[in-house]
Amino acid sequence: MNLLEQAQALAEDLTAIRRDLHQNPELSFQEVRTAGIAAKAMEALGFSVRTGVGRTGVIAELDNGVGPLIALRADMDALPIKEANTHDFVSQNDGVMHACGHDGHVAGLIGTARILAEERGAGRLPPGTVRFIFQPSEEAIDDEGKSGAMRLVEEGVMEGVDAVVGLHLGAPLPSGKLFFATGPIMAGAAEIHIEVHGKSSHAGFPEGGVDALVLASRGVVAVQDAAPENRSPVEDGLISFGRIAGGTAHNVLADLVTIEGTMRYFSAEVQERLQRRLDDAFGALENSGARVTIQLGTGYLPVINDERVTECVRAAAIDLVGEDDVLPIQPMTLAEDFSFLANEAPGTFFWLGAALPNPRMHHETDFDIDESALPIGAATLAAGAIRLLEEMG
Repeated sequence: MNLLEQAQALAEDLTAIRRDLHQNPELSFQEVRTAGIAAKAMEALGFSVRTGVGRTGVIAELDNGVGPLIALRADMDALPIKEANTHDFVSQNDGVMHACGHDGHVAGLIGTARILAEERGAGRLPPGTVRFIFQPSEEAIDDEGKSGAMRLVEEGVMEGVDAVVGLHLGAPLPSGKLFFATGPIMAGAAEIHIEVHGKSSHAGFPEGGVDALVLASRGVVAVQDAAPENRSPVEDGLISFGRIAGGTAHNVLADLVTIEGTMRYFSAEVQERLQRRLDDAFGALENSGARVTIQLGTGYLPVINDERVTECVRAAAIDLVGEDDVLPIQPMTLAEDFSFLANEAPGTFFWLGAALPNPRMHHETDFDIDESALPIGAATLAAGAIRLLEEMG
């Protein structure tokens, strides 16, 4: 059997794994059960396995002699969302849901490991090592501001890696289609926290105070008005505000308003330009008597796909499924902490369509995927790893 046929033979098992994980979702850095399933699956294949990496991560290695080291990554965490689906594998952990497809990522990478183990056993795997990364906490950061990928990098998971590959199931994308791009594909992101301090006074005597609410509103509008017309997400980035809060009563001027938002960018230059826009817009409020503080979170790096690695995996995908099912994709202003892995070694991150007839959206209560895409993902990662071992050997 070729790789895709091997993967299709695993389809029932991969679906069962995905549904089990879907029923038992775990939040970021709490993926103990999920990690246990991944570790057990890797140990059953005879791979060396480390657990508790980056708090709850699992790292497994298939050793096939001297050669390149290729890393394949799947994220494991779920989201704090109450599921609204009615299928028979709905979440049993109330208020927690796999609403982004990470259950499918874990199942798919287990499938990839089984395929590559079979190829090694048959003597068809090129020399080298494949490192399987089951990563915690892609969706959130911990109390030190670190995501799962950041933790893994700190603990040396990317040391010696020649190429790293990750995929994401795309619930709105046509099922079974594979999507690749070189260069920027996912945005960097930083959380924005702004405080506008004014001076309270009776609403009937506004001249006696400094209205933080009005001034904060001016700052928000000024930031958005300063954005270029017909802006390009790649060239110009974006700033979005999602929360504003302040004031104590309907008849008292607010003396403090807090604003929270996010900055998205694809280069350090654009990030600096966005920060200047924030500084200019809110700094001007001090001319009206306000005191302003602006804090930016640590944030995620943009995902920049390496051309050589991307074209290598893309070529393997075309050989696997045919050119008609391998398509280009435009950069997205979504963020992904795969960026920290790809910052340590040349990498590529691609999308696999998994739309149902009525497509669902990520991070929504009725999120779901077409499970027939799981074997395609498993086979594509296996084919990409084999091609990279050949090309980099």
